[in-house]
Amino acid sequence: MSVDKSSYKDKKVMSIGIISELTGLSERKIRYYEERKLIFPERTGKGTRKYSFSDVERLMEIADQIEDGVQTYEIKKELTKKQQRDERNKMIRGQINAQFNMRN
Repeated sequence: MSVDKSSYKDKKVMSIGIISELTGLSERKIRYYEERKLIFPERTGKGTRKYSFSDVERLMEIADQIEDGVQTYEIKKELTKKQQRDERNKMIRGQINAQFNMRN
């Protein structure tokens, strides 16, 4: 049986308290990064934030960049560029796959 490893990394299942423990960041700092649109937790019906392992990795990258003196607006700018590149690459892969009748 094959396990899709990306699926568990992206499942939003952890609370902000657990994320705080894992990253060493305060809950307030984590919420601040959300306000700055650097991370995107899901919300339960009652408004509780839920995070994934991918969010933990992203928060650690953010913390490292902040420690190196990078401002949050610069991090956001780079994140936006990366997302645009990823979307463009995904679209190009889809077009190539369609042209050659290939699947992922």
